[in-house]
Amino acid sequence: MIEALGSLSAFDRAVQAAALSRADSAAPVQKSAFAGAAALAGGIPAAPSAAPTDFGDIMAQLATGVRNDVRAGEAASIAGIQGRATTQQVVEAVMSAEQSLQTAVAIRDKVVAAYLELSRMAI
Repeated sequence: MIEALGSLSAFDRAVQAAALSRADSAAPVQKSAFAGAAALAGGIPAAPSAAPTDFGDIMAQLATGVRNDVRAGEAASIAGIQGRATTQQVVEAVMSAEQSLQTAVAIRDKVVAAYLELSRMAI
């Protein structure tokens, strides 16, 4: 499954390259890409000093966070099969990966809907 995320990794690299090519993209990457989304959902608030200021930076962090969460979930599953992780650890990691993926899909749907709405506007 990690190899199947090759297209996401390519997308992630392209987004990060675009973000790094801008002179004003010096904001540090947050530990969790979904800290801002969690704050909107009533979760743990995001650290204000590490908040990205550019839409490209936000999308790069989201893609990186989803990729890392899915990889962590898969690694926990493999560790559980090998007997190195408890069932609770596996379930928590997989559920975290699922929540990250659902959040990314919801954000993608909103971005696509906004783009379609803008494309329908008369200039």
